[in-house]
Amino acid sequence: MDTLAAPSSGRRRRGRLYALVAAAVAAVVVIGVVNYVPSSGAETTKSDPAACPAVLKEKAKCYTGQDDNGAYYTMAVPHDWNGSLVVHAHGGPDFSYDESTSTEDLELWAVMVEEGYAWAASSYRRGGYGVRMAAADTENVRRLFVEDFGRPERTFLHGQSWGGNIAAKAAEIYGGRKGRYDGVMTTNGFLAGGTRGYNTRLDLRVVYQYYCRNLPRPSEKQYPLWQGLPADSKLTPEDVAARVAECTGVGSDPAKRTAQQRRNLKNILAVTRTTEETLPTNMLYATFLFQDIVSKRLDGRNPFTNRGIRYEGSHDDKALNAGVARFSADPTAKRDFSYDTDLTGRISIPVLTMHAIGDPQVFVEHEAAYEAAVRTAQRDENLMQTFTKESEHGELSTAEYATILDALDTWASTGRKPTTAAIARSCASFDTEHGGGCHFDPAFRPEPFHTKVSPRPGDRRWPAMSATRERIWSKIDGVGIAP
Repeated sequence: MDTLAAPSSGRRRRGRLYALVAAAVAAVVVIGVVNYVPSSGAETTKSDPAACPAVLKEKAKCYTGQDDNGAYYTMAVPHDWNGSLVVHAHGGPDFSYDESTSTEDLELWAVMVEEGYAWAASSYRRGGYGVRMAAADTENVRRLFVEDFGRPERTFLHGQSWGGNIAAKAAEIYGGRKGRYDGVMTTNGFLAGGTRGYNTRLDLRVVYQYYCRNLPRPSEKQYPLWQGLPADSKLTPEDVAARVAECTGVGSDPAKRTAQQRRNLKNILAVTRTTEETLPTNMLYATFLFQDIVSKRLDGRNPFTNRGIRYEGSHDDKALNAGVARFSADPTAKRDFSYDTDLTGRISIPVLTMHAIGDPQVFVEHEAAYEAAVRTAQRDENLMQTFTKESEHGELSTAEYATILDALDTWASTGRKPTTAAIARSCASFDTEHGGGCHFDPAFRPEPFHTKVSPRPGDRRWPAMSATRERIWSKIDGVGIAP
């Protein structure tokens, strides 16, 4: 998911979907390195020189451009470049991207450039869903950087939120190829993959409709809820947020909510384990993102199921389970969705993850899913997971980003896997320079993914897509989601 929660530093990436969410909700309420000399090609770069974000104005040179697929990109090379590169995969998915997308993320993660690393990021060639597409565009900006500045000493991938899914996918596709990537770090990463990771929003969609019956209203044209919204829906994010508020009272003074609104809200939150603060955002994803996945990426086919799921926690579970909408996935749709987004766990380079224990959007149990997939693939020697006592999604402590980047670089260069305790101890020196605090919890381990999401048949086993299945599917013409 995109960076939708307020970051600890007070900054956030304001993607298009985030802007729609904020406007909709607001409307309802109203109602150790050595110096490295770049190659001579740095003076004849194919990319266009551009103004750096203010925080990097005296520290780096910045460049922008547009690749052959139409994706915009931003690059930054610090004046004291250490010779290594961070390739960033941004969150989302937003509905569309423009030339500001990657530059906004450069400002948010400027600490990586301040630490001496060059930086490159793609906007991706289009909005909407597509993990393999985004991974290919991320790999393409790495190649463009090499063309302009020469091959870095080491290259690392960073993915935030949905970008964590993209970075992890890119690690599986490109990580084993010599000279591509030396390590990957994901932060608050969406690591369970799409076929299981979005079941929380699917469950919210059907439970919400059972209690609220206003998406659609009885007087409106009916449609299967796995569509999110019909392809030709005229509803806006403001409209959806208004209907959520109408049913639950979210955004209004709790004392002024009706008894029915209070009951609806209590039931929805209890059954879906959603928070009141994140309900409007999650409903926008359960409508507009599902609309994009189904209508634009899967030709109207349904990749979701909730057959056999028992919903619990309401004031009358028997009535809820008898009345909630049920449906089964189209096998080809689930296959294509899985091929695009699910992870095999077959990583051949160091992967270091960092996740806020209280992340309200991409809950921390995503890390348990990823660990299980990597362990089953017998690649757990390449995975290190760290956790922080924060409750943010969009951005964590600046010092913590510097800490895990340094730990990943040391791991890649020495071959010695760090410990969570050592990573936590090293944060203090970065906090002195960058601030934000150090909140690592070396002892924390997340509960299994199925403790957070009602598992579908077979969903307790990981990975969601084995390497063998991926290989077989890859031979099917047109498999996956089109770029």
